Amino acid sequence: MLWNWYTVDSCFISSTWRITSKGKFAGSCIGVICLVIVLECLRRLQREYDAYLVQQYRKRNAQTHHPIRQSSSDSPLHQDIEANDGSKSDGNRVLVSSASDVSDKQAPSKPQRLVPTVFQQLIRALIHMLQFAVAYFIMLLAMYYNGYIIISIIIGAFLGAFIFSWEGILVTDA
Repeated sequence: MLWNWYTVDSCFISSTWRITSKGKFAGSCIGVICLVIVLECLRRLQREYDAYLVQQYRKRNAQTHHPIRQSSSDSPLHQDIEANDGSKSDGNRVLVSSASDVSDKQAPSKPQRLVPTVFQQLIRALIHMLQFAVAYFIMLLAMYYNGYIIISIIIGAFLGAFIFSWEGILVTDA
């Protein structure tokens, strides 16, 4: 295959995807842009789903892994547990709360490994499979070495990253 700029009478992927007019070619280029945007959407979906799993894990384990000391609490979200760790008890109770209520002065906890359930891993694998299939299809389109299609892929990558990679950037003090 050679680099080309053909628009009419081009054929992509199968014989049914034959370009017979400039309008069909423009539609194909727009479709390729949308396909690459979908790929970026799937990548973001994977990150969001993983973050959701971590959030659910933290929420589920917050009551057993994040004890804090307070003198009293009127909040129904807190669950009182008597301190029995042998430490000095000056009338304080150990209160278990969500991770957002944990003081920053508390010692950093040891990193934990989240192992997804079979259903969660099935969803993760499905998202990965869709990413793989779309990326492979885009690669096949690029292998036609059509300049317009490659430019459409690049435009789609730009737009997809602009839309779906607009996330906060973690800044840490070094």
